Amino acid sequence: MLLFVTVDFDCSLLATRFYLFANVYNSSIPLYLKVGDSMKIPRDLTEASLSGAGLSIIAALSMLFLFGMELNNYLTVTTSTAVIVDKSTDGDFLRIDFNMSFPSLSCEFASIGVSDVLGTNRLNITKTIRKFSIGPDLRPTGSEFHSMPVINSLKHGEEADDDSVEGSHMLTANNFDSYSHEYPILVVNFYAPWCYWCKRLKPSWEKAAKTMRERYDPEMDGRILLAKVDCTEEVELCRRHHIQAYPSIRIFRKGSDVRDDHGHHDHESYYGDRDTDGLVKAMEELVAPIPLEESHKLALDGKHKTTAENVKRPAPKAGGCRIEGYVRVKKVPGNLIISARSGAHSFDTSEMNMSHVISHLSFGRKLSPKVMSDVQRLIPYLGGSHDRLNGRSFINHREVGANVTIEHYLQIVKTEVITRRYSREHSLLEEYEYTAHSSLVQSIYIPAAKFHFELSPMQVVITEDPKSFSHFITNVCAIIGGVFTVAGILDAILHNTMRLMKKVEIGKNF
Repeated sequence: MLLFVTVDFDCSLLATRFYLFANVYNSSIPLYLKVGDSMKIPRDLTEASLSGAGLSIIAALSMLFLFGMELNNYLTVTTSTAVIVDKSTDGDFLRIDFNMSFPSLSCEFASIGVSDVLGTNRLNITKTIRKFSIGPDLRPTGSEFHSMPVINSLKHGEEADDDSVEGSHMLTANNFDSYSHEYPILVVNFYAPWCYWCKRLKPSWEKAAKTMRERYDPEMDGRILLAKVDCTEEVELCRRHHIQAYPSIRIFRKGSDVRDDHGHHDHESYYGDRDTDGLVKAMEELVAPIPLEESHKLALDGKHKTTAENVKRPAPKAGGCRIEGYVRVKKVPGNLIISARSGAHSFDTSEMNMSHVISHLSFGRKLSPKVMSDVQRLIPYLGGSHDRLNGRSFINHREVGANVTIEHYLQIVKTEVITRRYSREHSLLEEYEYTAHSSLVQSIYIPAAKFHFELSPMQVVITEDPKSFSHFITNVCAIIGGVFTVAGILDAILHNTMRLMKKVEIGKNF
């Protein structure tokens, strides 16, 4: 059974005719809409115009622009920052990594120590430290420098200082090279008259030199000669051999004290006992491998190992030292100190210069470049202060005088980054950032480079704020609908305004 219903109505300019088709069998009523003859569609929707086309293009571009802005906002990571009491779970100790170059500090005496307010005082740390001799250009002049442990119990002779005993030859800048090339082994005591340890060494050294001269006559035998250099008189000569502490006993072998590719001298330092018997025994062992008739040939080739090897080490090839490695300190206010140290040498503090260049200084675990790049991708400003002193130079130009200690005051704050992905919190990294203030201070003690550090009891927590995808879709729909609606309103206003202006022009009455 089919039922047709016709409905006619006229409202203002709009007339619509509905035809209803009823299917009684299945109770479904398909609805047909037919526009009657009296139906009128607004002209602004049917008439093409240049203004309408321009408005459509502007609307489309606005949608694309706003969609791009919303997409960028959705992909951009936003964070929230909080300052809380430090709840570190990385233990009671803090690691300090460093790489510093000291152009005027010899690796022979460079020492690293740490101390803190709890009474910890560790000196001459060597287990996790590496040292390399460097030249004026701060480049290494050879392999790693292995120094002797700090010696505090060397044997010294009890002989009285007898000025009548003069067994060693006095060398100067004028005759030093000729002597070093004449004798297969030349052992030189670089000293200063004011030095306490030099005064203790002098009688034993002179007696040992006299004994060796009697046993190995310089003119008849000529295999070894003991000599001395007064560094207060021969300043340039001592500086050329990088003498920074007194007494410094150097062992020169004929032919070895020449300029190599780096332009530095090659010789050994003596660290053994300083009594007469100890010196004579060490000198005898140096001569033993060199037969009399082949002395000139074997001075270089005959570096045989003897029992004296434990008291000899290669002397530094340059006057500077690069120190790298790490130390572990307690998380309390403390100090990292780098200075010259020896239990059996004297230092001329007026000539010491602790200028240094910091290649790296950081606290906490070292961050891999990949982790740091990931973090900076999320938080670009993070990581700029965990190595604040990197690449900084602190040079003492002697303008403030002698005995200058360079001090750095570091305030350390822990920063933790937490990400939230898939409804889980994950700690991306933990790093220690610091601020630094430096100054030059005159001191009555041996000049040093001091790093005073203090950890803040607070920590900064940076948390990533995740964004909802449904919120992004809602905003996109709002953009499309909003732009479409606004464009329709503007088009209607523009169209009616233009039609009104045309009517006014032709003089029609309303």
